Amino acid sequence: MSTINKVPPSAGAEWLMSGFALLRKAPLALGLLGLAWGLLSLLGVQLMAANASLGLLVQFLIGLIGPLLFAGLLWAVREVDQGRAAQLSDLFRFTRGERTGSVLTTLLPQVAAVLVLGLLLVLMIGPAGLQQLADAMVKLQETAQSGGQPDPDLIRSLPVGRLFLWMLILFAVLIAVSLFTFVAVPQIIFGGSSGFAAMRRSLDACVHNLLAMVVFYVLLFISLFALSFGLQLLSMVVQLVAGQTAAVWISNLLLMAVLMPLLAGAVYTAWRQMFGATEAAPAIEAAAPPTHFEA
Repeated sequence: MSTINKVPPSAGAEWLMSGFALLRKAPLALGLLGLAWGLLSLLGVQLMAANASLGLLVQFLIGLIGPLLFAGLLWAVREVDQGRAAQLSDLFRFTRGERTGSVLTTLLPQVAAVLVLGLLLVLMIGPAGLQQLADAMVKLQETAQSGGQPDPDLIRSLPVGRLFLWMLILFAVLIAVSLFTFVAVPQIIFGGSSGFAAMRRSLDACVHNLLAMVVFYVLLFISLFALSFGLQLLSMVVQLVAGQTAAVWISNLLLMAVLMPLLAGAVYTAWRQMFGATEAAPAIEAAAPPTHFEA
């Protein structure tokens, strides 16, 4: 079993900078993978307008294969890091194979979190409070669309204190889930661990390097804010030229094209530093398909 390395707090900044560096090294190749993921996500949203049931099914399936797509991005990022070309087919490399089940295991903490948070929301607010919240959200949306001002009495009638407490619990649960899964996927596909063992090792590594994790998340939040602000400005320009629908599509696709390879590069670097880059991926996964896109 690989030893967990202790890294300095500044390593959190190194992970993020490495993600940007890897993306700059192959912007077209890695961007295409993020773009493909974004197209799949938007497909589910568009289908919702035509057929709610079909749209929900597609969104569920896309969410289900999310860890597998991220595993493919990690593989592509490693190819770029080692001087090889990332390939569009890398995104779907782990949708079948002996590592598929282990990678899908990383969904379990997220499913457990959803169930726990849903139960807490019902217990803290109650069915009547949930209905009141849903009605308030509908009214607020209608008011926003009509350009009016929200009714202060409507806001005051909501259980704001309990909602705020639930939001704090939500934040804590999301952080806990991220510790279980942060470097679990690279530990599975590169380190050869099973799903549960990889999540246990991920938790140990993140707790062992908690300060670096804090630095990484703070800088990631700042980077996401800056990226979102820039894309919002671009979206406003596109909306003036091509309309709202085109602006939504372009801004979301560009976000996925940058964000997902960036996260994959950062997680890959974090895994290498915390686990010493010990790789034991099976030979069958290393066979690269012939068709590729080079930056």
